Amino acid sequence: MRSDRALTALAPVLVLTTMMASVVSSLGAPLIPTIAANFHVSLSQAQWSLTAGLLSGAVSAPVMGRLGDGPRRRVVIIGGVLAVTVGCVIAALAPSLLVLVIGRVLQGAGLGLVPLTMAIARDELPREKVAPMIAMLSVSAAAGVGAGYPISGLIADSAGLSGAYWFGAAIGVVTLACLALVVPAKTSADAVSFDALGAVLLAGVLVAILLAVAEGATWGWSSAAVLGLLAAGLVLLVGWVMQQLRTPFPLVELRLLRHPGVLAGDASAAVLGVAMYMALTGVTEFAQLPSSGGYGFSASVVVAGLILIPLSVFMLVGSRALPTLLCHVKIRTLLTVGCVLVAAASAFFAVWHASLWQAFVMMGLLGVGLGITFAAIPGLIVRAVPRTETGSAMGFYQVVRYAGFSLGSAIAASILGGHESRLTGQPTSSGYVTIFWVATVICLAAGALVWVLAGREGSEPAAGGLSDEELRLLEETEGDDLAVDTHEN
Repeated sequence: MRSDRALTALAPVLVLTTMMASVVSSLGAPLIPTIAANFHVSLSQAQWSLTAGLLSGAVSAPVMGRLGDGPRRRVVIIGGVLAVTVGCVIAALAPSLLVLVIGRVLQGAGLGLVPLTMAIARDELPREKVAPMIAMLSVSAAAGVGAGYPISGLIADSAGLSGAYWFGAAIGVVTLACLALVVPAKTSADAVSFDALGAVLLAGVLVAILLAVAEGATWGWSSAAVLGLLAAGLVLLVGWVMQQLRTPFPLVELRLLRHPGVLAGDASAAVLGVAMYMALTGVTEFAQLPSSGGYGFSASVVVAGLILIPLSVFMLVGSRALPTLLCHVKIRTLLTVGCVLVAAASAFFAVWHASLWQAFVMMGLLGVGLGITFAAIPGLIVRAVPRTETGSAMGFYQVVRYAGFSLGSAIAASILGGHESRLTGQPTSSGYVTIFWVATVICLAAGALVWVLAGREGSEPAAGGLSDEELRLLEETEGDDLAVDTHEN
């Protein structure tokens, strides 16, 4: 065990790292209209600044998680913060959208930082301080995201787009210095096997499919480029699945899908992730459209950031209420209700979007639904698998959810690209309405899927009676969920 002085310094540095990751996550969706204006591109093209970071996170998070379990944990977390910092610098200096997207890819490494801070806390802090510290990291993640939206918006509004990214870089430099001083190496851990081929194949699958989906409306769904990308993505997916099933140390353990609870949890996480990022894209971009066109609120990037605060607050409220709810309601019911709430939020804004307050109401309702579901899914998965497979199951859950985030951003870009006005070049009102109705339908489908799969024999626990181990796992995953669910927004 380390000295009291080292332990005292470690705790605030872990909180700082979590806050840094959360604040950098605010440099996403609210800034898309600003990015489009600065680089003279369409909103659907500027959307790649969001999709690219999510795509990077879908691959880097399991990679960082795997490497962070071994003796290189200190190098991994410092390397992750360094990547985020360099990404902010590149984005701040970017002369074109392409360079900005490259910077955003590096920033996507931040998706794996919060789980690493929690892992360090579990290993390095005294046992009695672990639970409070994880709770603190959870609150810090949510608070950082909530505060980061208006702060980054205010900086972008006053100092321009580059100012927002320089702000992120400055926080990254401070965090790097602190981590280098206090985070210990995990020298007692055994070296872990890393599935590099699996990571490369997964990246290929996501890039091919997301590019085809995002550009389908622009290039034409029947064009050779789109069909070729979809075919390549399918071939790579089949190859990746076969490779994951055969390798002794896979990036993710696909065999876990044989458990109905795992399948229900992962499927609903993916679909809710899609709906979440469709909604976030739609609301933040719609709010900043000039009302002179007959729709939109002419909101500044600061106000667009403020719109997302109810999402962070109510996600925290929903997740914290979960243990109490589970004493009275089954996980199957909670997940289904959560999916319906997310669908209701999307449908609400699809029908009522004439006033700014309606955007705040929509985000609050969305936060409650997502807070309940994303906090409950780990419990469903934990109860469906043997204890020895818990780590692998949660790792796969993260990969699936990040992939859903990326796909949701790409689908939103595709829908908006297919509804651009020939006169103004801006997406029409019907494009945004379509986004919310599509999100509504897929959330209702997710709710039905959960109800069926989670109700199969062996996958549905009795109401209440959570074991100490299950409560601990739920507590430890809530912070991760809160951070990444709103990450890159």
